[in-house]
Amino acid sequence: MCKTEYAVCGNPHLLEGSLSAFLPSLNLAPRLSIPNPWIRSYSFDGKEEWEVNPLYCNTVREIHPYSNSNRLLNIVDMAIFDFLIGNMDRHHYEMFTKFGDDGFLLHLDNARGFGRHSHDEISILAPLSQCCIIKRTTFLRLQLLAEPEYRLSDMMRESLLQDLLAPILTEPHLLALDRRLQLVLAAVRKCIDAYGEAAVVANDTAQPQAPVSDRVRLGT
Repeated sequence: MCKTEYAVCGNPHLLEGSLSAFLPSLNLAPRLSIPNPWIRSYSFDGKEEWEVNPLYCNTVREIHPYSNSNRLLNIVDMAIFDFLIGNMDRHHYEMFTKFGDDGFLLHLDNARGFGRHSHDEISILAPLSQCCIIKRTTFLRLQLLAEPEYRLSDMMRESLLQDLLAPILTEPHLLALDRRLQLVLAAVRKCIDAYGEAAVVANDTAQPQAPVSDRVRLGT
């Protein structure tokens, strides 16, 4: 089965690929499905606001929980992940309700990833380029993976060789990771040039300070 709107079709009619994530029952670990603020338009009739308004992030920042939690930083992380794998289909994400607003995002449904290795869809990076924020830990890790001795393609190649179904990714897809990583770093540098590193790179490595009452007890 193949349609023109599908990112990948079989050749001639078969396509192998499977990735399964076994999550706890919803009765044991309830989770929410939340629309991605940067959901893509899926028709030719119109565009989503973020696709036509470069200041769209200002609107998102005023909406709970993006206004007062690390959720927006997690959305940027998710966008970088999707850009690296070429996934344009992030219409929602999920979260376990137990951890509240600051819980981690579940990146489910990555079926559109690793489609066209020769095409870099820059619009996937809209959360990064429009909000101009990134976690310091993410930025440092991306910089490390751009170094010759820790090149992302090499790390992925070595990791995937341990899979029973190896090779998982073709060489062009692996090399595309390096190329896209440089584009991510270039987007971050552009933001830093415009607003300064202090405003762009969020320090998520600092340990939260204990309440005054707790510090007094510890001191005594």
